[in-house]
Amino acid sequence: MSDPAPTPPETATPSPSPTGPCADGTCEIEVAVGDVVTVPATYGLGRIKVTAITGGEVDMVARLTGSGYSVSGCSGGGGVSSEGGGGVGLSCGEGPAATINDAMSLKVLKIHDTTAVLRIKPAG
Repeated sequence: MSDPAPTPPETATPSPSPTGPCADGTCEIEVAVGDVVTVPATYGLGRIKVTAITGGEVDMVARLTGSGYSVSGCSGGGGVSSEGGGGVGLSCGEGPAATINDAMSLKVLKIHDTTAVLRIKPAG
């Protein structure tokens, strides 16, 4: 009989890195209501959840991870509302990209009946 293989020493597990197609900060992704998109912490937002796709607009909510928040360029009736608990709501139509926190560019490329295609990349 041979001795069992030695057990490797346990090491501290680092915090999990964001995963998903947008985790590196750049993606083009098709989303539906209820989908959650993870973006890098450097964008100042937590996970972005799609809450509605109606009337030519995509409604999304996200938790703020930074100390401030800014948005510009959500055309087609885009707007921002303050949500309870340190979050924000976005409503964006097809058109020019929105710049969020001077760090992230979010563009609605196409809106279909129940899905939309978003492009997320670093601003600038």
